[in-house]
Amino acid sequence: MQRRDDRELRELLVKLRDEHRVLDDQIVALELAVDADQLTVKRLKKKKLLVKDRITAVEDQLTPDIIA
Repeated sequence: MQRRDDRELRELLVKLRDEHRVLDDQIVALELAVDADQLTVKRLKKKKLLVKDRITAVEDQLTPDIIA
């Protein structure tokens, strides 16, 4: 059961990292445009931060707590 959960979390992590990379590419492309919609850029950056937070949460679930 544990391995299956870990595998699912790792698959989710790959998907989230891909989504994060796509958002980053979209943000860069929009910022390079002369007539960039700043509201759209701001929304994409906020979404990118939310995805990053989810990535961190999944990574925390995969990393065991070590009590020193």
